[in-house]
Amino acid sequence: MLRKDINELLTQTGPGSPMGELFRQYWIPALLAEELPENDCPPVRVKLLSERMVAFRDSEGRYGLIDEFCAHRGASLWFGRNEGSGLRCPYHGWKYDVSGQCVEVPSEADNSSFCQNVQLTSYPLVKIGDLLWTYMGDRATQPPLPEFEWIHVPAEQTYTSKRWQQCNWLQAFEGGIDSSHVTFLHSGGLKTDPLFKGAKGNEYNMNDTKPFFEVADSDGGLFVGARRNAEEGTYYWRITPWVMPAFTMVPPRGDHPVHGHFWVPIDDENCWTYSFDYHPVRALTDTERQAMIDGHGVHSKNIPGTYRPMANMDNDYLIDRAAQKRGETYSGVAGIAMQDASLQESMGPIVDRSKERLVPADSGIIKARQKLRKAAIALRDEGVTPPGVDPEHHRVRSAAVVLPRAESFLDSCRDAVRVTPGVPQSSV
Repeated sequence: MLRKDINELLTQTGPGSPMGELFRQYWIPALLAEELPENDCPPVRVKLLSERMVAFRDSEGRYGLIDEFCAHRGASLWFGRNEGSGLRCPYHGWKYDVSGQCVEVPSEADNSSFCQNVQLTSYPLVKIGDLLWTYMGDRATQPPLPEFEWIHVPAEQTYTSKRWQQCNWLQAFEGGIDSSHVTFLHSGGLKTDPLFKGAKGNEYNMNDTKPFFEVADSDGGLFVGARRNAEEGTYYWRITPWVMPAFTMVPPRGDHPVHGHFWVPIDDENCWTYSFDYHPVRALTDTERQAMIDGHGVHSKNIPGTYRPMANMDNDYLIDRAAQKRGETYSGVAGIAMQDASLQESMGPIVDRSKERLVPADSGIIKARQKLRKAAIALRDEGVTPPGVDPEHHRVRSAAVVLPRAESFLDSCRDAVRVTPGVPQSSV
């Protein structure tokens, strides 16, 4: 179980909170690049870490992320006119550039300096891969841009999606480092999902329902190793890296693309789940990419024009009890992404961790909570830069390997969990 005060520290991410300040040390995904497809396109509402903003792309292609509300009378700039290298409030015509600087107040005289003193809160917005990333912390300590492998491979080798999840970021993230649920919740998907099926590792998952967990510290977070029995004298290891604060990469299966997630708090009761697939050394096939678009693997099929899954809490996730009874899906919910989301959301907006009864299989979750808490307090009390800020910490991979039983997973897999350009993932 977890004390109430610690649970609150880990789950509250608004301005001024310890965990909120921790998230503000990192570049985090703000939206998909497809949401601002061209110059002077309509602005987009963005809420991150309980702050309401709008994102826009100006006439020169520059990206801006600024306070949602006009400094004049507080009207939402989502209604704004994106024109002439700025976003103009339709109420009284005040206009702002991508830095949040007011550049025009039509009611003022031409020689007035009033605009110079009107500045909205703004954050940098940078396109890397399929995403637009922002840094919401102190500009004086802005770190280098992120260097995760999946955002730097050629475009034909990667695909990223996004979904709204109606729960606190922490319970969503904790599912990403919990390998023991796969044998149960995703058992149907291991057999049928086009982005999972056919791998030898699936057999090890299904044949050993009691994995042993070993967790190792890394410079940026943790490596969570899940060990299952394989052939005589060997173990099957699935190694999941966690890079602080909220990046995880799922161990690969066969030659399928590698996938993972980045969880970003919207507020304390909602988060964005960014899910990616990529292959380090080859282009995604048309079949693979279409499967991702169709909501297979770690992706969801969303309501057209939105990033809300078609299967959601309002329709009980389209649960099919007959399919559950037949064994086609373990929970009755279709799709690996929504199988996870449905149960994470079922815990409530913020789960009460004081009622938990944890077991050794939860060792990765326990150590992640400890590391998050320690980093948030060290930042608050001593100004210590947390793990995962340095781009060197981003150059990690997940791995799936079969090792002799006497070998340590981390000692034997140091090369496998490090990014090496031109070298394929270690997979079974």
